[in-house]
Amino acid sequence: MELTLFEERWLPKSVLCLRNYTLNKFLRDLVAGITVGLVALPLAMAFAIASGLSPQAGIYCAVVTGFLISVLGGSTTQIGGPPEPS
Repeated sequence: MELTLFEERWLPKSVLCLRNYTLNKFLRDLVAGITVGLVALPLAMAFAIASGLSPQAGIYCAVVTGFLISVLGGSTTQIGGPPEPS
């Protein structure tokens, strides 16, 4: 199914990237996701505790916002989360 230029303009980049997605890219993304998870989840828990919330609130926030950034983002390379560069 070929999309028109108008349709491509409004689709999230994450959807458009699936056209050329390979097993090799999946494996690299999996390693990157595990690495980010090992860093981001404890950091989100620490921010939640420092804010007077439960550690679970930090985990929920990290997972939900990470998912939303991935789905709705406008770039093929996404950077988001508590230590997000400005």
